[in-house]
Amino acid sequence: MVSSRYWNMIHGANAEQARQDAEGLYTMRALGRNMAYMLRCKEVARKVGVELPEQETPVFTNFIR
Repeated sequence: MVSSRYWNMIHGANAEQARQDAEGLYTMRALGRNMAYMLRCKEVARKVGVELPEQETPVFTNFIR
């Protein structure tokens, strides 16, 4: 999971208000940079032979007994 620096949200009742959310825009830019970095790391790892982790079969519970 790629993270940024805070909750990955922008607030506003419409697009214009959302464009005024400086903190939200900053957070989303940080998320985008971090995602791009992780994708580049994954590509380099693939090229040098680093395998992805083994995937376990998921176990689902509903916590009701």
